[in-house]
Amino acid sequence: MNKMMPLSSVLTSVDRASGLPNDHYINPEVFQEEKHAVLFANWSGIGFGKDIPEAGDAKPVDFLGMPLLLVRDRDGAINVFQNTCRHRGMVLIDKPTRLKGVIRCPYHSWCYALNGELRATPHVGGPGQNAHACIDYNDLGLLKIRTHVWHDVIFVNVDGTAPDFEIVHADLLKRWAEFDQPLHHGGRGSSFKLAVKTNWKLAVENYCESYHLPWIHPGLNSYSRLEDHYNIERPGHYSGQGTLVYRQLQDDDLIFPDFSDLSEQWDAGAEYIALYPNVLLGVHRDHLFSIVLEPIDQENTIEHIELYYAREAAKTPELEPLRERNAELWKTVFGEDIFVVEGMQRGRHGLLFDGGRFSPAMDGPTHNFHHWVAEQVGQYRR
Repeated sequence: MNKMMPLSSVLTSVDRASGLPNDHYINPEVFQEEKHAVLFANWSGIGFGKDIPEAGDAKPVDFLGMPLLLVRDRDGAINVFQNTCRHRGMVLIDKPTRLKGVIRCPYHSWCYALNGELRATPHVGGPGQNAHACIDYNDLGLLKIRTHVWHDVIFVNVDGTAPDFEIVHADLLKRWAEFDQPLHHGGRGSSFKLAVKTNWKLAVENYCESYHLPWIHPGLNSYSRLEDHYNIERPGHYSGQGTLVYRQLQDDDLIFPDFSDLSEQWDAGAEYIALYPNVLLGVHRDHLFSIVLEPIDQENTIEHIELYYAREAAKTPELEPLRERNAELWKTVFGEDIFVVEGMQRGRHGLLFDGGRFSPAMDGPTHNFHHWVAEQVGQYRR
């Protein structure tokens, strides 16, 4: 495999461009290249704040082989650290837990505060001597990963080189500013995941566009038709689709409460955006969802899906049947996409496939994503 395969055919206008070459979907070397060029170099999603709801909650995450630790501190802030003791490199925590005090290494009991500061080094200077002149606590705290939380998604920039999240995604933050208000997770039934035999990028590409609705989502298309949708493109940042027809679920007189003070745009509209590289978001007047794509390897991805509402589940028990129906609806919709993304993954093993062509009218959002990936990889190779 030639790592310097040309990407010039991708880096052109949608009416002339080809898609990313097969190696970007099936070659383990290119997967490793994209790990650093695309996923570690940008703001990638790795989890959700709802998984560490209380102070002291900690959850280990393996992000492309990188051991990370999500921790909520005493002030309620979320920190992400490399899940590695600064002494001998032992993994600190191997399963979700609620810490009673400090993060204690199970090997030699070095201890760290929830903000990552080194707090104790038992016997480091010899039996009974818990200090040593060469051990500087200020230099040996846990390695902190740049973190930003938005819509309960925990984003990290592993290599530390990306501009601030608020700068990179200023346009989307402004576009969806109306939804910057308290979100409440729907509870156990509103959390599910799908293991899909596909490269993570194909999940993004399929989510971006509405072109496939009539054939893949006939139930959804029966009321939110292809012609009711519009493309969303912000080159270099995100792309997706919007609909002018969103139908709220209703059970007799019960309906989900709306988010507060929304503009008329959202009365019957909704938007679905892929926030590059690996987070998929959908907003509606009465609920939203977040999907974090976890790349396992070049052929396998886990989709972590969470549903959120304007009111707490514990305070609206009468809406539980409606929340269950909504979860089942989205499970059906997302499940209908599985055979598509898995079929494209198998198709990428066709040696003669050249990356494909785009419909200038319908595939702009997908081409936007391909172009962005090609730019990231090209910069990395240079």
